[in-house]
Amino acid sequence: MKAIYILWLRQQKRYFRSRSRIVGSLGQPLLFLLALGFGFGPTFARAGGGSYIQFVTPGIISMAILFTAIFSGVELIWDRQFGFLKETFVAPVPRIIIVFGRALGGATVALMQGTVVLIVCVLAGFRFEHLALLPVAIGFMLLISLLFTAIGTSFGSVLEDMQGFQLIMNFLVLPLFFFSNALFPAQGLPKVLQAVVRINPLSYGIDGLRGALTHGFAFGLGVDVTTLGILAMILLTLGAYLFSRIQL
Repeated sequence: MKAIYILWLRQQKRYFRSRSRIVGSLGQPLLFLLALGFGFGPTFARAGGGSYIQFVTPGIISMAILFTAIFSGVELIWDRQFGFLKETFVAPVPRIIIVFGRALGGATVALMQGTVVLIVCVLAGFRFEHLALLPVAIGFMLLISLLFTAIGTSFGSVLEDMQGFQLIMNFLVLPLFFFSNALFPAQGLPKVLQAVVRINPLSYGIDGLRGALTHGFAFGLGVDVTTLGILAMILLTLGAYLFSRIQL
C-alpha cells in the first residue's frame, strides 16, 4: 500500500507542476462547451430536446476525463525513454503494484480535471436536477478515469515512441468520443449507429453521468456500472500484464 501511495503522490506532483498541461487539457472541452452548448442550444430547444447545455455537459466532462486519462500512457513512454522507469523497477515491489499505483494516480488526475470542467459548466449555466446523486456522478467519473487510464497504460507499455502513441490515440480517442452519446441522443439514430454507440464503453460512462446529473439512465444504472466495472478490471489486468513484459 505504501508503494501505491508513493506512485499515486508522484503523479499528482507531476500534474500540478505542469501548469501548461492543466490549461491545455481544459481548452478543448471548454471550446466544445461554448461552441456546441450555445451554438446548438436554440436548435436543440426547437426540436423539443430542452436545454442543450443540460444534455451536453456530461459528454463534455467525459471528454475532459477521456483525454487526460488515456494520454497518461505518454508519461510511461517518457519515463522509459529518459530512464526514470528504471528507478521504479529497482524498488522491491511487484510490477503489478507499480501499475496500480500509476493507474490510480492517472485516474485521480483525470477525475480532478473532470471536476474542474463540471464547475465551469455550472458557471456556464448547467443546473443539477438530482443534487443527491452527485456522489453517484463522481463514482462514474472515477470509473471512466480508471477505464481509460488502463487503456493508456496498455498502449504505453507496448509502444516505445511518443509520436506513435499520439497517432494511435487520435485514431482511438476521437472515434470513441464522437461515436458515443456525448453530443447527441442515441434514440432515433440509424440502427448501425445505435449498435456502434452500444458497443462504445464511453457511452455507458456518459449515460451514467447524465442519469446522475440530469434525467434518467437510458441503458440502466446497473448496466452502466457493471459494464464500466468489468471493462476497467479487464483492462487493468491487461495493462499490468503488458507492463510486466517491458524490457529496459
